[in-house]
Amino acid sequence: MKTKKEYIIPFIGLKLGFHEFEFEIHDAFFEDREYSIIHNGNVNVKLVFEKKGTMMIGEFTIKGTVSTQCDRCNDAYEVPVNGQYRLIYTFDTEPSDNETLVVLHPDDYEINLYDSIYELITVSLPSRLVHPKGECNEEMMELLSKYMPQKSENSEDEEDDDWDDEDWDDDEDDGDDMPINPSMFPLKNLN
Repeated sequence: MKTKKEYIIPFIGLKLGFHEFEFEIHDAFFEDREYSIIHNGNVNVKLVFEKKGTMMIGEFTIKGTVSTQCDRCNDAYEVPVNGQYRLIYTFDTEPSDNETLVVLHPDDYEINLYDSIYELITVSLPSRLVHPKGECNEEMMELLSKYMPQKSENSEDEEDDDWDDEDWDDDEDDGDDMPINPSMFPLKNLN
């Protein structure tokens, strides 16, 4: 089990040039984080750290799997995480709004990568965390189908946002070629 100290790079003692670091992330890394969407995992993080005169560049390569919860059925879900990211470390007394720029105080002599590694793993997750079709918890899916609003007989299989060409209003030529929302059809003829 790694402690948070093992994610600290004392850059003051590093020579100018490239340095390589590797971190094996396991369950204990995620257990310490309150409100984490990741419960556990096995992730390899490789860092190529370039020290220059006035700044440092970190090239992170992330590869592995993590366990989180399915957005649909709330069961555990193993998700592969892969990504390559660059963080630039510079010195200043003012913070930056740039997400890829990490501002260090001029008196700093080390970088703690603990939070950065967690954030990079998190942004490697897909935007929607759902099991592949048919792999969700059957009991939960039955409950969802029981309480979800059902489409009427007149509705199509597609979502309401996907309007067909016949939904265009060609009766009036007001210059507005916007589609009419199907739920507004009953109001169309009101005067």
